[in-house]
Order: sequence, then structure tokens, then C-alpha cells
Amino acid sequence: MIAIALFKLTFISPALAAETSNGAKIFEANCASCHIGGGNILISQKTLKKEALSKYLENYNSDSIEAIIHQVQNGKNAMPAFKGKLSAEEILDVAAYVFQNAEQGW
Repeated sequence: MIAIALFKLTFISPALAAETSNGAKIFEANCASCHIGGGNILISQKTLKKEALSKYLENYNSDSIEAIIHQVQNGKNAMPAFKGKLSAEEILDVAAYVFQNAEQGW
């Protein structure tokens, strides 16, 4: 799954745009209540901004979608795990959406 994610981000295509759109829908339905606009209403310093991601996903390359996928799947502290709630494809889609928005500054 990680290889697929890296491939999709490396070779931007119309399919990725569709997945990002699906990722936006998944994000809105599952994540936006806490992470509106890439922020965090519970823990203000744990945003989805690129700088913050690099700090608390330090066990991974800060630019890695793998770290975002891991976080979405497993959760941490106040963030719930979505592994049982979302399919692997949905997790990939929302991770791609978060990655893209972090890169673009939300």
C-alpha cells in the first residue's frame, strides 16, 4: 500500500485529482470537526500544517505520506484510529488530501 501511495504522489495524474476530491469528502466527514482548515481544535500545536507534521511525525520523513497513513490508521492520543472505520483506499485518499494541502499551506 505504501508503494502505491508513493507512486500516486510521484506521478501526478487525473486519477490523483479524483482521489484528492474523494479525500476531501472523507476529510470533511471524518476529520474536519477537529482539523478545520488544517488546524486542530483540541491541541492547537498539532495541526496538519507542514511544519507541525514534521515535528510530531518525526519517526518518519516529514514529507512522507506513509507517516500520514500511519497516523490515520492508528490514531494517537486524542486522535482516534480510523483503520476499522475507513477502508485502505479511503485512508490513502484522505492521506493524499492532507499531504497535498500541507504542501500547499492549507
